[in-house]
Amino acid sequence: MSNLLTLLIDTLGSLLVLAILLRFLLQLVKADFYNPISQAIVKVTSPLLNPLRKIIPGFGGFDVAALVLAFVVQAGFILLKMKVIGYIISLHIGTIGMITLYMLIKTLLDFYTFALIIMVIASWVAPGSYNPGLLLLQQLTEPLCSRVRRIIPPMGGLDFSIMAVMFGIFFLKELLATVLYSGLPGL
Repeated sequence: MSNLLTLLIDTLGSLLVLAILLRFLLQLVKADFYNPISQAIVKVTSPLLNPLRKIIPGFGGFDVAALVLAFVVQAGFILLKMKVIGYIISLHIGTIGMITLYMLIKTLLDFYTFALIIMVIASWVAPGSYNPGLLLLQQLTEPLCSRVRRIIPPMGGLDFSIMAVMFGIFFLKELLATVLYSGLPGL
């Protein structure tokens, strides 16, 4: 029963945190909010985010309230999962904060990894086709790929920017894991 409850907590927590982070990213890249997927993300996150925005304003085009909400929700689900599996919650608040920050960054990096893989597969299977999901993924990934494309231009019709971004993501994930495990001797 504990394993099933842990799986349920992980799934719900991951989906909610991902929705909140996507809401932040959609505003950051100025994605199309008339996209049906964007509208669904807005509807899911608005009940939690709108009251928080009254307390925490945006700063420099960043939706700070969304980041704070993602952090609080992620920390809450981490603590809930620890309680369910019977882990004694005696960790220092800094440790929980580090784990929460690591999980948020890992969620973002995992999202971008899967988004880039989907974009590559879609470019092979149905190049130039319209799909609201693919359009949204393109709007979210293009700011990263365009920066890399300035350094590594397409060669012979092949765009290596996605591969370079994915290598960067894998490097960041390994670096973050190393930093986390070196900073937390008990893990």
